[in-house]
Amino acid sequence: EEAQKILGNSFVLLLLFGITLTGFCLALRKPILYLFGASDATFPYANEYLSYYMPGTIFVMIGLGLNPFINAQGCSRMGMVTVAVGAVVNILLDPIFIFVLDMGIKGAAIATVISQACSALWVVLFLTSRNAVLALRKKNCRLQWRRVKKILCLGCSGFMMSMTNSLVQVLCNAMLELHGGDLYVAVMTVINSVRELISMPVQGITQGSQPVLSYNYGAGKWDRVRQGIRFVTLLTVAYSLFAWAVVMLFPEALIRMFNDKEDLITNGIRAFRIYFLCFFCMSFQFIGQSIFVGLGRSKMAIFFSLLRKAILVAPLSVLLPLLGFGSAGVFWSEPISNVLGGLACIITMYITVYRPLK
Repeated sequence: EEAQKILGNSFVLLLLFGITLTGFCLALRKPILYLFGASDATFPYANEYLSYYMPGTIFVMIGLGLNPFINAQGCSRMGMVTVAVGAVVNILLDPIFIFVLDMGIKGAAIATVISQACSALWVVLFLTSRNAVLALRKKNCRLQWRRVKKILCLGCSGFMMSMTNSLVQVLCNAMLELHGGDLYVAVMTVINSVRELISMPVQGITQGSQPVLSYNYGAGKWDRVRQGIRFVTLLTVAYSLFAWAVVMLFPEALIRMFNDKEDLITNGIRAFRIYFLCFFCMSFQFIGQSIFVGLGRSKMAIFFSLLRKAILVAPLSVLLPLLGFGSAGVFWSEPISNVLGGLACIITMYITVYRPLK
């Protein structure tokens, strides 16, 4: 009963945040786009895309925000279909809207919104059906501060991590533009694309562990919690080492997936090997944070979200170029923060969570 009330409160919060974000981004889209790297040449395209894309924010919020409630009740396949529905619809509609209907950038945005609406509809239909153990019911949608506070506190960790990633990216682009020019901004764009690609399995493993750890922790099954922590740690570190080896051995092939300009490839290979030098250490932070969130340690999760990006990467991105490293200093800030932030997070988790559970 309490879980269903949390679901109802989360649904209303997602609607409120979706509407607020839509209005905010549409009203301030010009300064936001320039802040994130748009130029006078690219602004018209970015503005057109965003103008059609932003009204679909509420569908993103519902689809992504409610899908964990499907996974949490043991229906992981149904949760996976939620993502697949949106992806397949988007892949099918993009060429139709862009090329067949000749809608260009506007068509790409509309196709994306429709695909997100399909995912959101799928989630809502499942959670209001008889198949749902935790069901979305109107009577549970009345907001109560006690539940809202709990939801927001635990969600702050993921929010801080995403928000600081975005803000630090703005800072890194500014430093690269100052010390290296457009070429190094383009290199960082490719790096971020590859990083997102190889980080997704890590996020999937660690986020997927949260309901399992949380359920057993609530049931007082400490051995099961410790077993889960060991399993997710070994699996995540093993994958991260594999991904790290691929990036370090084949940087040129990965760069060519996104850009085939020779000057970008030449400069990008060195930047890749610096940026991903200690990529496997980043998995330590994902592991620690997911465990803190799963066990309700919201303050710990928020602190380590801020530590790596806001406290380490941001200052290093400014200081290292000034100390003679040039544009390479911006790329060096990542492996340094991965080691310091990742080790601090997982060691703290081991001392404060894993050992006491024994």
